Amino acid sequence: MIHYWYIDQIVLATKIAGPGDYTKHIRTTGFSKSALNSAVDGSLKRLKTDYIDLYQLHWPERLTNTFGQRGYKFNKDDKWKDNFEEVLNSLKKLIDLGKIRHIGLSNENPWGVMKFLELSNKNFPKMITIQNPYSLLNRLFEVGNAEICLRENTGLLAYSPLGFGVLSGKYLNGKIPEDSRLKLFPNLSRFAGEQSMKATEKYMKISHEYGISLTHISLAFVNSRSFVTSNIIGASKLEQLKENISSINVNLSKEILGEIEKIHSLIPNPAP
Repeated sequence: MIHYWYIDQIVLATKIAGPGDYTKHIRTTGFSKSALNSAVDGSLKRLKTDYIDLYQLHWPERLTNTFGQRGYKFNKDDKWKDNFEEVLNSLKKLIDLGKIRHIGLSNENPWGVMKFLELSNKNFPKMITIQNPYSLLNRLFEVGNAEICLRENTGLLAYSPLGFGVLSGKYLNGKIPEDSRLKLFPNLSRFAGEQSMKATEKYMKISHEYGISLTHISLAFVNSRSFVTSNIIGASKLEQLKENISSINVNLSKEILGEIEKIHSLIPNPAP
């Protein structure tokens, strides 16, 4: 049977990258009017579409704590100046032109989220989503952003829900498969740190006790959070994709959720 997909069945999302050494190879980064216009037009051309459903700002322009950093440290050398209104005005014009329909954030902190949301009351478009990391190994989103999402109706698009595959259990006992992400991207080794592995071992015990795969427990936990709009799964093999998708049918009992909280209290956020 041939399946046909229609445009109204697809939510098409993409991003513009903020400044950073890790984005210099993409284009002139930052959220100036010219950068936004160029990036959106380029995405429309490459994606062969007339409009983008969700356009996201990936990384703040200001210097702040991003993943890998638990706390904020003020940097007096930060040259960024408040440009929230300017950015939103540029995005509003792109919406008025029909090039994008909705806007969102990515890897943003509570202060930045609220600054954007406050301006939505001044006839600027509202940030309807935020794409940040969230998993059993990194629940920092709960500290401030979760309340914002629930009270302001902004949904979390949770990425790395398996902590770069660590929460599948395949890296336990010192194993690093040749085709795995941690083998390909060793710079993201924080997911495989000692505390992350200790926490994963404890979560694996829950998996064995209740007869549910660790992957299913990890993804079902993310799915169960009231502030989550979408769980961004990733897979390199068909069997992984099937297991990831089937997690939507897994409901965790109060007993399992209680065991998860005990582990989180002992080893909180080992992979920020």
